[in-house]
Amino acid sequence: MFGNPHSHNPTSLASTALVEGARDAVFEHFNADPADYEVVFTANASAALKLVGESYPFGAGDRYLLTYDNHNSVNGIREFARAAGADVTYLPVGEPDLRLDCSMVSTELARSGDEGQNRLFAYPAQSNFSGVLHPLEWVDEAHGLGWDVVLDCAAFAPTNRLDLSAIKPDFVPLSFYKMFGYPTGIGALIARREALRRLRRPWFAGGTITITLASVQGSGWHHLAPGHAGFEDGTVDYLGLPAVQIGLAHVSAVGIDAIHERVMALTDWLLGARTSLSHSSGAPMVRVFGPTGTECRGATIAFYLLDRTGVPYDVDRMEELAGRRGISIRTGCFCNPGDGEIAHHITPDDMAECFVGKQVPVTFTECRDIIRDTTGKMPNTMRVSLGIASNFADVYAFMSFAESFRDCTPADLPA
Repeated sequence: MFGNPHSHNPTSLASTALVEGARDAVFEHFNADPADYEVVFTANASAALKLVGESYPFGAGDRYLLTYDNHNSVNGIREFARAAGADVTYLPVGEPDLRLDCSMVSTELARSGDEGQNRLFAYPAQSNFSGVLHPLEWVDEAHGLGWDVVLDCAAFAPTNRLDLSAIKPDFVPLSFYKMFGYPTGIGALIARREALRRLRRPWFAGGTITITLASVQGSGWHHLAPGHAGFEDGTVDYLGLPAVQIGLAHVSAVGIDAIHERVMALTDWLLGARTSLSHSSGAPMVRVFGPTGTECRGATIAFYLLDRTGVPYDVDRMEELAGRRGISIRTGCFCNPGDGEIAHHITPDDMAECFVGKQVPVTFTECRDIIRDTTGKMPNTMRVSLGIASNFADVYAFMSFAESFRDCTPADLPA
């Protein structure tokens, strides 16, 4: 029997043991010293990022620096920053590899600010759009110049080693289903204790406070619980968390370095096969967005399949046809609008009709159709991602699927 871990009866203590076992497994997997770090369990990586955004002590004149290449859950922190009067600055990526200019990053980090200014820098260790691996050395560089750092590792951690004894970002969001498929609905914020203490939560909930002295009378005092307890709202998923411990043990048994080597070998083969794929005329059949080699990139590949005239096939149609063969590919913008806008040359003017003067929110599909109809551009992409379960049969099956469109046009596609 297991009970709510916020109590001290036998069933609650049994649940607490499961929760803390999972927490210890996270510390061990990421080589994070419990004296330096806290592990806060959340619903997912997005919830971890929201904790940072809503609690970071932004104020007038403070700064939030982030990159075009970021998941929308990182972009969303800008709304908290702007509401507090902080300055928001984006660093662009460049074509064709969708990488950041390191000198530009260094220049922006070094831009002087007022003493005591709160400054938060956020970027992904691995792009969830292009697969680009951004330099982990930026963490130390930013710290040396007085910045706090959010290192988004949701796409990085499944196939790369993250050693938090060597790289010490202030905030690391994670989602465990991305690492080993289960459980869904459990993520984590790994945070440096010092950085976590500087956060200012805008509310409190069950389990996050030590005492609610006169909380509904008089001054309504409360004390936030120290460490992770002050950030785990309500009751954690104490029956799901054992799966985190089991999953991390499985990854450890396989070896994260072996997983990395395997997926990069598959990625190398797949990129080589794609870039050499052509129609009988010699026209390319594939356009890759991002690096076409494996140097400083991960096992995520964004691309178009091109017909014999060089026009991209409709990605939704390609997703449907791939599904008929039991192949799962992702289509859309992958919640990373910055990379998508650069990859597809989408300008603010192109997007204005989706936002300006709209009383009713425009869906992604509606906005995509507006941009396509008014500019001829297609802000939609295909993506394959390789992980612990991928093997050569998977990438070979995909290439066989892609090769089936040689010398075709949309009119030649199956009904």
